[in-house]
Amino acid sequence: MEKAEFIRTVCENPVNRAILERLPDLKAPDAWLVSGALFQTCWNVKTGRPVAHGIKDYDIFYFGGADLSWEAEDEVIRRAKALFADLDAEIEVKNQARVHLWYEERFGLPYAPLKSACEGIDRFLAPACKVGLKPDGEGGYELYAPDGLADIAQMLIRPNVTANFGAREYERKAARWKAVWPELTVVPPA
Repeated sequence: MEKAEFIRTVCENPVNRAILERLPDLKAPDAWLVSGALFQTCWNVKTGRPVAHGIKDYDIFYFGGADLSWEAEDEVIRRAKALFADLDAEIEVKNQARVHLWYEERFGLPYAPLKSACEGIDRFLAPACKVGLKPDGEGGYELYAPDGLADIAQMLIRPNVTANFGAREYERKAARWKAVWPELTVVPPA
């Protein structure tokens, strides 16, 4: 799958398109639409399903390192809620500069501080999940896909073994995805 085809496919989902169009108005630093909303839209188009089939939520990552307080992140969440209020979708906003403050308590694994939103994308459970898209300011989009787009095109889920990889969480998510998209090939964790 080429970048242009990926972007065209992702934008077939009107929620993705609306989020990407409005993302600069969120005024959140280093903001990206990431992961499931992108690769699952591609799976839906490939398998002839409605574009939003099975998409649980739409994740926006940003990196606001100047203020790591919950109140600062909550302010961005409130702005997103207002900005996207007309969309019939659950939108999750996470400041990647803060993840290390709560991750271990929630998932039981340490999580080193990040330096950018893209470093958060790098830590997703599978290479197919490691994708982000944002407006480039010139009428196009910047794509972040450090492992490429082949796993998305092939409907392949395989472990991305990073320091925070959790086999149980990987298996839980992979099982949900396989139930929704039975065409997936899921590689079990080693």
